Amino acid sequence: MKKVPPISQRAGNMQASPLRKLASAAEDRKKKGVKVYHLNIGQPDLPTHPDFLKAVRAYKPDTVAYAPSNGLESTLDAWSIYFKRNNIDFKSEDIVVTTGGSEAIIFAMQAVCDPNDEVLVFEPFYTNYNGFASLATVKLKPVTLSIDNGFHLPSDAEIKSKITKRTKAILICNPSNPTGTIFTKQELTRLVKIAKQYNLFVLSDEVYREFSFESKHYSIMNFPEIRNQAIVLDSASKRFNICGARIGVIASKNKDVIAASLKMGMARLSVASIEQQAMLPMLKNPKKYTAPLVKEFAKRRDVVYEGLKKIKGITFSKPEGAFYIVIGLPVKDADIFAEWMIKKFQDKNETVLLAPAAGFYASKGMGKQEVRLAFMLKEKDLKRSLELIGLALEQYKG
Repeated sequence: MKKVPPISQRAGNMQASPLRKLASAAEDRKKKGVKVYHLNIGQPDLPTHPDFLKAVRAYKPDTVAYAPSNGLESTLDAWSIYFKRNNIDFKSEDIVVTTGGSEAIIFAMQAVCDPNDEVLVFEPFYTNYNGFASLATVKLKPVTLSIDNGFHLPSDAEIKSKITKRTKAILICNPSNPTGTIFTKQELTRLVKIAKQYNLFVLSDEVYREFSFESKHYSIMNFPEIRNQAIVLDSASKRFNICGARIGVIASKNKDVIAASLKMGMARLSVASIEQQAMLPMLKNPKKYTAPLVKEFAKRRDVVYEGLKKIKGITFSKPEGAFYIVIGLPVKDADIFAEWMIKKFQDKNETVLLAPAAGFYASKGMGKQEVRLAFMLKEKDLKRSLELIGLALEQYKG
């Protein structure tokens, strides 16, 4: 029998999502009649606004044709309007519509990096950055943040110590998934100075822009001195609660970056026409749709914060934005605890599915005692979930 050829190293090295690895165990518990509260994944439980669905139904072309590779003209114009309403000056020619924010991140990495170049990233970070870097044949160079100061930036010296001749960019998520941290204007000013000193791009993932509770959010585009090195990565998914529509953008004043992104867009042909058209009302009048969501998630953030204060032995800071928090647990291994909780623990026939935080780090051994919680449930369910975590920690012997 002939030997089967091996798959690529790129494919073999790709990390599976830590958000979903315990999902099958959760489904098994449900089949046995146990109620599972999902705190593991950032899919809002709120209904999508009917205006989006109305626009989908109203779209009745004779032929659903390919859209232009950079996006429909009407969609590009609408994104420009959206950005201007957020005090960000992007014209339609500065934007390429992408298949969600995910493709925007991949395009950005591929546009600024050659194979085996490095991108500085602050960990814990959005776990799929690992997969995107593998697809782009890019190496993530982690700068570790600390739960002790709410995952804010370390010293300039520590950041600079990670920069090498192969470093091409700094990637930030602000507000942060998974920590809920919002970098201050002073922190961003420091990063801008470092990027200018070392001639680096700044890739700024701003998909949670509106979800800023006490702290003010500053876009990387609020720093004109770096406008030609700044790339904004954005998405309609969370702010408009249309995760399945898969519409994002890469935006930059750097014409070479946008031209490269357009060529990549040509290679994948186009982004779905129907969703591009359906989201125009949301982009043109964003606050109508974002304000109720932000208000709801601010309330949920407060419920989580108050609930966590009742659990003994955990470490956490109040999230400043987004709808996530990373907490430290009084256990040796959060992966084992999360697996025990979903497979064996229950109280009144209920349990909780958590996301172990180790998968949000690139450095081995980091995040081993941490988990990420997403505020995706109604207040009553969030309170019960936190109660269950407290009860589980009291019973757990690991």
